[in-house]
Amino acid sequence: MTLSTEISVNSSSSMPAIKASTLTGMGAIPYETGTAFRVWAPFASAVYVAGDFNNWSTSANLLTSENNGYWSVDVPGAKEGQKYRYVIQSPFIPTDSVWWRTDPYCKHVLENDGGDGVIVTDQFDWGSNTFNMPAWNELVIYELHVASFNKTKNKPGDFSSIIEKLGTLKDLGINAVELMPIFGFPGEYSLGYNPAFPFDIESNYGDPSEFKNFVKKAHEFGIAVILDVVYNHFGSEELDYSLRRFDGWNQNNGDGIYFYNDRRVQTAFGPRPDYGRGEVRQYIRDNVLMWLEEYQIDGLRFDSTVNIRNIEGKNNDPANDIPEGWSLMQWINNEIDSKMSWKITIAEDLQNNEWINRNTGAGGAGFDSQWGSSFYYSIFEAVVAPSDSARNMYSVRDAILQRFETNAWKRVIYSENHDEVAEINRKVRLPEAIWRGNADSWFARKRSTLAAALVFTSPGIPMIFQGQEFLEWGSWSDSGTLDWSKKDRFSGIWDLYQSLIRLRRNWYNNTRGLRGQHVNVHHVNNNDKVIAFHRWDNGGSGDDVVVIVNMGDRSYDRYSLGFPGGGTWWVRFNSDWNGYSPDFGNHSGYDTFADRSNPNDSDGMPFRANVGIGPYSVLILSQ
Repeated sequence: MTLSTEISVNSSSSMPAIKASTLTGMGAIPYETGTAFRVWAPFASAVYVAGDFNNWSTSANLLTSENNGYWSVDVPGAKEGQKYRYVIQSPFIPTDSVWWRTDPYCKHVLENDGGDGVIVTDQFDWGSNTFNMPAWNELVIYELHVASFNKTKNKPGDFSSIIEKLGTLKDLGINAVELMPIFGFPGEYSLGYNPAFPFDIESNYGDPSEFKNFVKKAHEFGIAVILDVVYNHFGSEELDYSLRRFDGWNQNNGDGIYFYNDRRVQTAFGPRPDYGRGEVRQYIRDNVLMWLEEYQIDGLRFDSTVNIRNIEGKNNDPANDIPEGWSLMQWINNEIDSKMSWKITIAEDLQNNEWINRNTGAGGAGFDSQWGSSFYYSIFEAVVAPSDSARNMYSVRDAILQRFETNAWKRVIYSENHDEVAEINRKVRLPEAIWRGNADSWFARKRSTLAAALVFTSPGIPMIFQGQEFLEWGSWSDSGTLDWSKKDRFSGIWDLYQSLIRLRRNWYNNTRGLRGQHVNVHHVNNNDKVIAFHRWDNGGSGDDVVVIVNMGDRSYDRYSLGFPGGGTWWVRFNSDWNGYSPDFGNHSGYDTFADRSNPNDSDGMPFRANVGIGPYSVLILSQ
């Protein structure tokens, strides 16, 4: 039997009655009366499949060479739930031994059993509900780590534990969760960025059916699911019985057919896949389509794309480019755009490279958005500076204005993410960085919520990291857990985040400008640390929004600045409201009336008004 290299995704709720000879795909492919197995091992001299179905015989089921590096066999009676592995003979393996290898395409690997794969089907009842991906200018992303999000009784969190909190997340107002990688890994805990089995789901989190159930439940709550994927390297000790030297062959003491076998293999995290080999490119592409089609994921965030496109993995120097890495990203993004253009791809590149988002026809990688690290660093430095005089309002202005090309939604903006708060990176949460040991202090609460307000009012796709919404502090670790008691202890901070998210999503139909492309930072007072900017979509009542940010420890009863329109401007949000915390000053934050301004006014706006604003506070006004 010859099987196509094209992967076929079946999302129906029942197993079709088809013959094995008509199946397509890779790995273990169940059919009505058995399972077909197909694997790529170009330097093998013989390949067998051993498992529960043949009492783990190393000779009962020989795969047939397709004379193109692929091997395949039908095994009648092999069925869902049975374990299996490949047994490989090769001239590059000592003649008196064979190598046991986990199926690279396996969707369920039992790490505790030494890497046995499990035959799984694509059967799942998705129900009749239809989920529509929010427009990207309406997305509010919540980054989440499965094990630590809702850990109980010293047991890692799993997909079921997230489902328990979906109602809470919906109430907060977010409409997308971004899961850190869920690939299988050794041990109980991991950040997830050490994949050995890219098609596998970490067994501590659940099996493929349980993950599909999580996606289904999230969609029922109106929440999109975005998944982190890692293709810039593969790495963990489990590579030794999976991808590393899969069929024995290597060059230069390298890692074999799935990897570069020259200096391009080196990254700071693990060996780099060989993006120039068609079969490896297909492997990564198939993995992308599996998540998007079979699991009905709504988007992908690609980890460290700089390490896919650049040997050094830290700059934009064309001399160190990996052309086939660029073309792989282009191929994948083109295919997604042609098949399911509403699904978002986000790059973590961190080099402020516009070519990451640029159209593939113009030579770009074609990603829909990328993490906006320049926004993060500018805002972080402004709010953690212990002295008001050290806050650079021009850097804050530049952070608000920065974008890739002309599209605001081509950047994801944040004041925390998993990297910037991780214990393993010797980082701490933002309130902790503001005042170590006093993260619940007035100063830490006021200045960390300044950053949050800028995330939700600046152009870009806003993202928060789990626990920000109730002032989680210290360092985050993959084996830790969120302190959900803080949700009650700091219920006002939760309410503040909820208010910001609702305004960002134009919940009350009076802040549409926060979903618009346009921004004008019209007031920068670096002496007094006050900045103001105008956001709008089409302009007019319910659209024009003015955001005023006071980054100084001083309040104002009458602060004069420009407004884009005359008449009454209503305060929609005042971060100094004492409903958010009893010790907030509740300073002014009054509605105001804008009159015609002096034509020579430095703000360059047609109208002017006075506002009252508290220390370290943000106002959002509209008409």
